[in-house]
Amino acid sequence: MPRPPSPMRRHILDAALRLFAERGFKGTSLQDIAAEANCSKASLLYHFAGKDAILTELLTPPAESLAAMGGELAALSGERAVVPAVTAYVGLAMRFRLEIKIIFAELPDMLGHPALAVIPQDVDRLAHALAGRSKEAPALVRAQMVIGGVAVTVASDVAADPETMRAELVRGALRTLGHPDS
Repeated sequence: MPRPPSPMRRHILDAALRLFAERGFKGTSLQDIAAEANCSKASLLYHFAGKDAILTELLTPPAESLAAMGGELAALSGERAVVPAVTAYVGLAMRFRLEIKIIFAELPDMLGHPALAVIPQDVDRLAHALAGRSKEAPALVRAQMVIGGVAVTVASDVAADPETMRAELVRGALRTLGHPDS
């Protein structure tokens, strides 16, 4: 059972996020996290049952945010869904860029993680919104390109300030989807 929120718990999560993004989940030990968080391993284990519990807590917010975004986009029909879907997805990707980097670094293992179990269906809902609710293959291919392109870009180390990256991701995604003037 998770412990209640505390400053040390948040500090451990922040340290783990940085290390997992830099070294990968497998390449980071509990001792590494404790050292980065400036606490003992015993203190870390007081707050978390283990490394997998830390990963679960880090990956749950992006998964829940993707599901919530899909629910909000479900109310929009056809082409009216495209621009809000792009804007919301880019915002979500920017917000969780380190978590995405962790997922991409060890993709096969990460996709089997329980915190990400709903991701495939939520990505399908997002793709449907990005495609303007079209079931045509070209629209769905472009939608999947946007999903992958945005995720790979935010997970990379592109030297761009967040606002420039956000603007270019939205502009590029809309252009890919055939909406260059939106």
